[in-house]
Amino acid sequence: MSSSCGPSQSRESPGAPGEAFQGKPPAASKVPPRLIALLLALVTLLVYLPTAHDGFVNYDDNDYVTDNPAVRAGLTWSGLQWAFRTGHAGNWHPLTWLSHMLDCELFGLNPGAHHFVNVLFHVVNVVSLFALLWRWTAALWPSAVVAALFAWHPLRVESVAWISERKDVLSTFFGLLTLLAYARWVTGDEGSLTRMDPSSSPVTRHASRFYGLALLFFALGLMAKPMLVTLPFLLLLLDYWPMQRLSLRSPGDRGFNRLSIACLLFEKLPFFLLAAISCGVTFFVQRQQKGMIALTDFPAASRLANALAAYGRYLFKTIWPVDLAVIYPLSAQISLSKVAAALAVLIFLTAAAVWIRKRCPYFIVGWLWFLGTLVPVIGLVQVGIAALADRYTYFPLVGVFIMVAFGARDLVNRFPVLRFVVASAAVLVLTACLILTEHQLRFWRNSGSLFRHALAVTQDNGMAHLNLGVVCQETGRLREALAEYRAAAKSLPGYFQVHCNLGSVLDDLGQPEAALAEYRLALQLKPDLPAAHEGMGLAFVKLGRYAEAMNEFTNAAQLDPAYPWPYVQMGRVLLKQGRDAAAVEQFGAALHIDPDNVAILAEAARVLAADANPAVRDGRRALAYAARADALSNGLQPSVLDALGMACAEAGRFEDARAATEKAIGLARAAGMEQDAAAMQQRLELYRQQQPWRESFLATNAPPRP
Repeated sequence: MSSSCGPSQSRESPGAPGEAFQGKPPAASKVPPRLIALLLALVTLLVYLPTAHDGFVNYDDNDYVTDNPAVRAGLTWSGLQWAFRTGHAGNWHPLTWLSHMLDCELFGLNPGAHHFVNVLFHVVNVVSLFALLWRWTAALWPSAVVAALFAWHPLRVESVAWISERKDVLSTFFGLLTLLAYARWVTGDEGSLTRMDPSSSPVTRHASRFYGLALLFFALGLMAKPMLVTLPFLLLLLDYWPMQRLSLRSPGDRGFNRLSIACLLFEKLPFFLLAAISCGVTFFVQRQQKGMIALTDFPAASRLANALAAYGRYLFKTIWPVDLAVIYPLSAQISLSKVAAALAVLIFLTAAAVWIRKRCPYFIVGWLWFLGTLVPVIGLVQVGIAALADRYTYFPLVGVFIMVAFGARDLVNRFPVLRFVVASAAVLVLTACLILTEHQLRFWRNSGSLFRHALAVTQDNGMAHLNLGVVCQETGRLREALAEYRAAAKSLPGYFQVHCNLGSVLDDLGQPEAALAEYRLALQLKPDLPAAHEGMGLAFVKLGRYAEAMNEFTNAAQLDPAYPWPYVQMGRVLLKQGRDAAAVEQFGAALHIDPDNVAILAEAARVLAADANPAVRDGRRALAYAARADALSNGLQPSVLDALGMACAEAGRFEDARAATEKAIGLARAAGMEQDAAAMQQRLELYRQQQPWRESFLATNAPPRP
């Protein structure tokens, strides 16, 4: 009986004959594996290339990129510190934040470039998965089919086409690197499985650079998305198949060597420690961010029922990937028949996996891969109000694809006459995946198409109504927005964000008193909601109740020190009260938080350049702000060019003022902004007479927040 605690070749392996773990490229085949890898990469790149024309969506992309000053600023020392300290968006994933910061550093807010980085990570993941399986099993075509299914299945669309899901493709990238390094460590320096001396020190073995790399990649993966916490268990599964590291007690004994299992567990202890730390940090952050739903709101029995139903729905969507949505609403009333059907399927497949484990070890490994890697997101610890999500299947479904592809391989080996049938079926399935993926990608072009589709394929979807309402409100369709928010309120009566948004649209519709009532409801549900305090402040401004407005803006600023707009709103109130110098200080405070915010830069420049009070004007500072805003907006925003013209005129550069304002007028008229163009024309006439523009903000309304 072997007592080795190191990588070892078993006398009788649980794998299929001739399927020994390779650890290095198998012998050359008729079709070069590199050609297959290249084709997988090219087709994947082509199918996802349309995402380069997609925009940001209003679901999480604002938190992760567009409205996140730390991310928009690019790679900075303060941003690096923030990434490792923050629990923003309900998770501790500093590597994901740094990835988005690097995108902004390189591409600014160009959504196509952000999308393309996601696609590149997905392409690399596809090729890495193919390389892993091929090296593990020497089964070229099954490995290629698994990689192709992983690459082109429609359930992948959400993880790849959604900028905020960078954490999915990034964590899987490091997860696959972990598996590659672990496999290299198992093979030893010679590139093949070796038996280590029983007296070898675990410390010495763990000193291998590949073991250290595996730990490093695992840590980086956890810092991209904590869903990888189940990876140590997956390593144990892979020890069984395809690595075949479990030795047997004797040639005639089918039981596993207990000492070998103990050794395999022992060598995984650092991985389990990292996973435990990640679980603790994630639990703390989500508890602190109040993202977890309490047992009183969603009882344990309902969670278990939803988890079972979710497993069933994931399997069904794998087989029949239609009616996919970005949000699947969580229901407290789950059909018992659906739960029973899902439970029956799970029991049957689990029993089948156990029954055929010796003849088809890949089946139980693939099945437990699927079941186990979904555990962190299956809903037993409920975070958010979604029943399930397509993105959660990104890594787990690899297990199901392994079951299918290697099962088809064994079927052909047993019945060679079926080779053409199985090959034809594989081609048809992969073609169908490509067609359905291309179809699903169309819905990710913008927020409107995304949430309209979600409403079309789901029922009682309050979150979809809420986000579609935001789309309508942002495009000025206020009545439609109000209808969507009210539909959301019926589905989500106790959700604070619905009432906050209702307050916002009612205020935009000129109903500040009704808006205040909605904001008060939102604050009853979530007293520490900065947006509700800010919204109440805006409603008070419309009612002329400036002292109450300033109090609400102050509350909003204190609750979210990283949010600049309460300071802007306080500046606007101070301007209305004739306290222009104090207003400029508030604009400065806002720019200290978000120094590259184009709208705030332009507004501050306008006040500093055109204020009727000479004690407030500062042409040099105004010009610096306006020039910065113009550079950030690529010279394409009429309001920014208008502010630049005012600043140039205040600095005595009237020729530059005329040029900037003429360009602003042209852009405004092209956009149908005739009233704005007329106001700019008045200023242009003054610049032609060598006179700057002056205005009293006490007598005018401050520009609305974009």
